[in-house]
Amino acid sequence: MSQLRVFLVDDHAMIRSGVRAELGSDPQAGLAVVGEAGTVEDAVRGILETMPDVVLLDVHMPSGGGRAVLDQVRGQAPDVRFLALSVSDAAEDVIGVIRGGARGYVTKTISGADLRDAVSRVAAGDAIFSPRLAGFVLDAFATGPAAVSEDVAEKALDVLSAREREVMRLLARGYTYREIGQQLFISIKTVETHASNVLRKLQVSNRNELTRWAVDRRIV
Repeated sequence: MSQLRVFLVDDHAMIRSGVRAELGSDPQAGLAVVGEAGTVEDAVRGILETMPDVVLLDVHMPSGGGRAVLDQVRGQAPDVRFLALSVSDAAEDVIGVIRGGARGYVTKTISGADLRDAVSRVAAGDAIFSPRLAGFVLDAFATGPAAVSEDVAEKALDVLSAREREVMRLLARGYTYREIGQQLFISIKTVETHASNVLRKLQVSNRNELTRWAVDRRIV
């Protein structure tokens, strides 16, 4: 199995060292750090030289921070995916980097196992958020004429069981299978079964599409 190539951007060397150790602590995760940078300039140069699968991006750095990296790289490296990793949980920080093109946003309180899972899921095309941050993004992008009425949303949900509705809402907000299991007091295997049923019944192919489906209907 080929390894996912990860680039680290953070202006604190100790943070980069810790993240590198966490990403490499489980060989089964298949993650390899191919470069790192502590400034916006070095990050832009390093990302364009290595073309990683995923960039773990700090939000607050001198010279414009993570958003500056996104603005300078996205047009030149459209296949590189970005996952923000920050101490900040402020709505303006979350929304700013998502509008800049990041595929997700997690805080530095995340566990090593969940961080490895988040990197893999972003590489696969999912949108990933720490649970309490997902609401900021949903609120920011759920306004406007595309929103569907509550009656239409309720009819769409009729195809799901009560438990599947619970799982669907947590999935759309970015919770991991482990977190959903803990919230609902069910096993991860049961969560996986419900998640598969939700995607099949709503005719969406992945978690990213499910989030957009739920945002359009204002049901998360």
